[in-house]
Amino acid sequence: MRMIWLGLACAVLLWTTPALAEIPQTSFVVAAAPQTGAPPADNDAENLTPEQRMERRYPQPVRVGFLIGLPVLDWNDSTIGYIQQVVRTPEGKIQLIVPYNSWFGWVRNGGLFDRWRRSVAVPIETVAILARQVGALDMSREHFDTAPTFIASQAVAVPADEQIRIAITRR
Repeated sequence: MRMIWLGLACAVLLWTTPALAEIPQTSFVVAAAPQTGAPPADNDAENLTPEQRMERRYPQPVRVGFLIGLPVLDWNDSTIGYIQQVVRTPEGKIQLIVPYNSWFGWVRNGGLFDRWRRSVAVPIETVAILARQVGALDMSREHFDTAPTFIASQAVAVPADEQIRIAITRR
């Protein structure tokens, strides 16, 4: 009961104090502009090579073993496939080997659907790390459909403890 009377006394005191009524109300202005969810428009993106685009995405070192098994996503966040292997071509280019099937990309490797998949070599310049996933930024599903099947004799597997550079992104 004492708490109720104490609360009422505080309310009356605050209500009747003229100094509190004269406090000017201040407004504030937000300095940030509205943000969109789309990537920023790049007017000269058509003139850049894949290597130059990758350099703009702040490539970071990562161990090859950490990439194995990560899902590769398209722009709709649908899983295209899972990274099976990382290889180096005779020209020194790094490629991610992704078993691909347009219908069963979301199914993990090593299952019943492997017989209907074909391995596709994805250049490291066309993808970027997206949390614990890899986003296919410059390679659409149509590119995966028309990409040649990877032949293992054309490249050398990169050891799992070796570090490579891969771009980072966010959406």
